Amino acid sequence: MGKNFFSLAIVVLFGIIAGFSLLHGGLIPTHDGEYHVVRFFLFNEAFNDGNLYPRWTNILNNGFGIPLFTFVYPMPNYIAVFFHSLGISFIDSFRFEMFAAIIIAAIFFYLWAKEFWGKLGGVVSSVFYTFSPYHFVDIYVRGSVGEVWALAFFPAFLWAYTRFISSKQKIFLIYSSLFLGLIIFSHNILALMFFFFSLSYMGLLIYKEKNRKYLILNTVYLILLGLGISAIFWLPAIYETKYVTGLQIFNVTSHFPDLYQLLIPAWGSGFSGAGLQNELSFQIGVANLLAIFLSLIVIFLRIKIRDKKVYYSIFFLIWFIFVLFLMLEISRPVWQLLPFMNYFQFPWRLLSLQILFASFLAGSIFSFNIKNKFVNFSFATFLIFIAFILGIGYTKPAYYHDRNDNYYITRSNFIDGTNSPGNVFNTIFLKSIPAKEKQRAEFLKGNGEIILIKEKSSSYSFEINSRTDSEILMNLAYYSGWEAYMNGKKGEIRPTENGRFTFYLPLGKNKVEIVFKETPLRKLAAFISIASLIFIFTLFMSKRSGTINK
Repeated sequence: MGKNFFSLAIVVLFGIIAGFSLLHGGLIPTHDGEYHVVRFFLFNEAFNDGNLYPRWTNILNNGFGIPLFTFVYPMPNYIAVFFHSLGISFIDSFRFEMFAAIIIAAIFFYLWAKEFWGKLGGVVSSVFYTFSPYHFVDIYVRGSVGEVWALAFFPAFLWAYTRFISSKQKIFLIYSSLFLGLIIFSHNILALMFFFFSLSYMGLLIYKEKNRKYLILNTVYLILLGLGISAIFWLPAIYETKYVTGLQIFNVTSHFPDLYQLLIPAWGSGFSGAGLQNELSFQIGVANLLAIFLSLIVIFLRIKIRDKKVYYSIFFLIWFIFVLFLMLEISRPVWQLLPFMNYFQFPWRLLSLQILFASFLAGSIFSFNIKNKFVNFSFATFLIFIAFILGIGYTKPAYYHDRNDNYYITRSNFIDGTNSPGNVFNTIFLKSIPAKEKQRAEFLKGNGEIILIKEKSSSYSFEINSRTDSEILMNLAYYSGWEAYMNGKKGEIRPTENGRFTFYLPLGKNKVEIVFKETPLRKLAAFISIASLIFIFTLFMSKRSGTINK
């Protein structure tokens, strides 16, 4: 690491410059920023109630609650909990998270690209990635903190896997598994998108090695471990999708950018499909297009001498062209033929991969190994200057909201809905946001007195004095996991036609506990994640040789 100190210092410096506006007080006006601030608060409340992996929040949905955190990627929320434990506000946590992700992305992109193009090429590629326009769209326009984290862990995984293939050391197999898990925890949509590409990347690296069978086997191991680590998130989310509405609210084929929008620089803070005026920027970036042009020159000059590195350039160029095709209207039949493609929501979201490909290729010019250090340094400086000067203008928000956390966590327009665009997310049982109720529990049949003793994010304690055999209605959204205990004994709950649930109560004084618990599938998912982490820790602490046995 000492040999890389100067190069790392440069990429970190450019990362600081790229994210410097995030250090300004206040909240940048973005598409998703306010959603995330509210989620941080709700997740923190549930976590402090003793839910180490929260799934339910009782505040949203006019107090009826929803299984929000079963479906929302947890990585940004856990980091916010950590920051908040240090006395940092949720608004500041949002800003600091993205700033940290920018730095991490810059470091790992350098480490990864350096494996192919050397230090200068690594620095150039890292700066191109950091200053890619779509990177800034995610940060300063969309405020998609989960995607920004995913963009940080993409190069981290590629670096770790590349080092594993070249060194065969088990530590890099462990790193690869961990980074794969972190990508999934950061943003499930980008994780699936990246996974398809990474399979081909891993296949390319394995193809060029002699011991392919051994490497394929270990690659399967690390993929399974990465999926295992994150199973607590993705397994219940996939299975329980059928019990909620509003997860897929976008018509993916209505959001194809035009070719000129991808090629011509433009900037706006609007939304996709909002029309030409102030519409979201879909540009690949002039600097990145320059990188593609330079890579074509490299391929033309190096392919004649069958240089091994040129095949990596060809591989990434093919991927760039293929993804460009998928973002255009002409690819509509592909999106309609492959149902999983709808999961990506917007074709332009593939820009997350495009900036990865183009930035990696930006460093390929240094594969020539020109001995004149001055020429190398001068050309690297020129490329860095181009990326910097073309991107720095996108790092300056128009203004900042001078607000504190209370502005978001106390206003009904932020916490009474479902924390989703248009408030469309809900259980299939409730279907829509119900009107607020004054009481958490009430007599549906019978009569008596209900005293709420304790309320937490996913549990309630009552003392209920029932004058007759009664049926109690809970003003909570019915969902798999709710259980009722009367005087320590589990009772039966019944869903109602309006999406709530009831339970029967005998005559007399009763202590009632209503608890949102893990279902068998959620327990299985948690077990898989814990077992995977234990296995990785055991592998890490193993006293075996540093290389994997062949």
